[in-house]
Amino acid sequence: MQETLNYINENKQRFVDELFELLRIPSISADPAYKDDVLKCAEVVATHLKNAGADNVEVCQTKGYPIVFGEKFLNEDLPTVLVYGHYDVQPADPLELWTRPPFEPYIEKTPLHPEGAIFARGSADDKGQFFMHLKAFEAMMKTNALPCNVKFILEGEEEVGSVSLGDFVNENKEKLSCDCILISDTHIYSNEQPTVTTGLRGLSYVEVEIEGPNRDLHSGLYGGAVPNPIHVLSRMIAKLIDEDGHITIDGFYDNVETVSDADRADMNKLKDNPEEFKQSIGLNGVEGEKGYTTLERTSIRPTLDCNGIWGGYTGEGAKTVIPSKASAKISMRLVPYQTPEEITEKFTKYFEKIAPDNVKVKVTPHHGGMPYVLPTDTKEFLAAKQAMESSFGKEVLPYRGGGSIPITAMFEQVLGAKSVLMGFGLDSDAIHSPNEHYGLFNFYKGIESIPLFFENYTKR
Repeated sequence: MQETLNYINENKQRFVDELFELLRIPSISADPAYKDDVLKCAEVVATHLKNAGADNVEVCQTKGYPIVFGEKFLNEDLPTVLVYGHYDVQPADPLELWTRPPFEPYIEKTPLHPEGAIFARGSADDKGQFFMHLKAFEAMMKTNALPCNVKFILEGEEEVGSVSLGDFVNENKEKLSCDCILISDTHIYSNEQPTVTTGLRGLSYVEVEIEGPNRDLHSGLYGGAVPNPIHVLSRMIAKLIDEDGHITIDGFYDNVETVSDADRADMNKLKDNPEEFKQSIGLNGVEGEKGYTTLERTSIRPTLDCNGIWGGYTGEGAKTVIPSKASAKISMRLVPYQTPEEITEKFTKYFEKIAPDNVKVKVTPHHGGMPYVLPTDTKEFLAAKQAMESSFGKEVLPYRGGGSIPITAMFEQVLGAKSVLMGFGLDSDAIHSPNEHYGLFNFYKGIESIPLFFENYTKR
């Protein structure tokens, strides 16, 4: 591996320059105005994959944006690692909050990134992270050090729910057959305390609507005599969580995984600094489910949050109305053994039950996803842990993430392979926000760690 690491060190600047070219493409999958840019990005990714040494590179058409596939098959007796990533990015709005234009990448030092960070939309999520795999693969190919078979699947719809990926995977099981899946679309706890993500929460996302009178009413003529849908909706949302941070939906906790005391102790080895946590997000205090630490609340416990609420007049000046309707969007993060179908049904029944008789209730389910856990005694986790300990020179701990990547459960169900979530970003990298960035230290550590993962996994 030393020759491979030497190649990486000699080509660091070129790797960054090539990433900059990729970051300049505004591949925003959510906005049809950027369709040509998303398609262009797929072609550029395919070119990088070919140049790195992959065979059978294809830009595979789907009902939506294309999936880029490539592979290097050495020997049927060797294990096969499937690398997943996505080349689409979030919209950059609000543009006025960016220090510089979001698709003009630049490097700037920050307190957390004294060596510099790459600022651009997609730098951490996920162009910078999947590009590490292409460059690590190139380094292994150029130094004749690739120890196993490798396949790549790089999609262009992750930011809009991976709408075409499921069909593609089901239709191409043989093409995508593998022994494990390697994903870098998560983060580490910190540069001082590297981690491997061993769990992700699932998701149930719904929209609710309360309808009162059959039209907006004058608040002077009708106020005090009719139900105000905004008031009703606010009270109903408030009833969903009690004073102990416990979700009140009937049967919500029936299938929640019980995490052992030993696993909780291991989890809390991470240096959970409440003051630092509060300061990082500008709060004077935190809250959550009674009896759990902040780390546990954001990883192994299910949650419910109102993500948006609206109704009535919200324009300039005054308009004294009682609105006919009020709405909200609500997300519930799920833990192992909960399913989005079960939780959506329980939410709907409970929300209808707590509504007063003088309003109408409508619950519209949106997308959902299953939770995922990678056991820490698997060869996949142990190979990732060993690789990162070698590159960071520090103990690597398991880490349960609070977010959701629904494709991980789908991959395991369809392909029968575990996903290794070996991300290298930080949770402070402002993904999905203005001034997204990705540390040069993290980018290079990823490129160094990936060949070590391949080597360690092949040996196990």
